[in-house]
Amino acid sequence: MELYLRWLEKHEMVEGENIPIGLILCSGKSDEHIELLMLDQGNIRVAQYLTELPPREVLQNKLHAAIAKARARHKK
Repeated sequence: MELYLRWLEKHEMVEGENIPIGLILCSGKSDEHIELLMLDQGNIRVAQYLTELPPREVLQNKLHAAIAKARARHKK
């Protein structure tokens, strides 16, 4: 996928466009796997999707954790 993204960036981008990104959707993800595959170093993003809606409290906790992580990353 990274090679394809680089090809798109070199041959298909037009002026004013942002660089292309890849998105991998999966029902589960591991930070260790992402690190080992070096997916966090390129323009590939991995997102976890839910096949069933979790209880409201779990969903709220995930949302608050994601917001805190984004804010911490933004402050760097």
